[in-house]
Amino acid sequence: MFTGIVSAVGTVASKGRNRLTVEHSATARRLRVGASVAVNGCCLTVVKKTGPRFSMDVVPETLRRTNLGALKRGSRVNLELPVTAAALLDGHIVQGHIDATGRVKRVTYVKSGRELDVLLPATIRRFVAEKGSIAVDGMSLTVAAVDQTSFSVALIPRTLAVTIAGEYEPGSVVNIEADVVARYVARNLRR
Repeated sequence: MFTGIVSAVGTVASKGRNRLTVEHSATARRLRVGASVAVNGCCLTVVKKTGPRFSMDVVPETLRRTNLGALKRGSRVNLELPVTAAALLDGHIVQGHIDATGRVKRVTYVKSGRELDVLLPATIRRFVAEKGSIAVDGMSLTVAAVDQTSFSVALIPRTLAVTIAGEYEPGSVVNIEADVVARYVARNLRR
């Protein structure tokens, strides 16, 4: 389990058909084989460590549901280590189970950061509510507005500085994880 507070930005060192290797020395030092790590919000298991690099196997289901298949050598990725029972829950509960990808519709520069509009896949519309939580590429964000086709979030300067969010432009594909509480509420209301 994660909090959606990105701890580092790593670089893709290599990408095979089903293996992703990321380089970030501080994160690699804290990982062990068998540990979980969120890469662009997607929970993966470390299968190999070599110096500042760590590798994860990526199964076809993950490649279908996430933006990890589009990564190339040199791509920058958000990283987060799992939360511990003693840690503060600074963001919201993020499982690392990506629901879908969305496409950035618009980036608006505002006085204190940026506003991001993301096309909202129909499969997760019922889980997204104004002022609710959402994870975009693993970042815990608050939904500022939502309609039938998209949602908006505000990005503060710190988020832009310490994540890959500053690289977003119209057309960028992002991983989306709906709030787990919203998922369970929606499921129980259908009964």
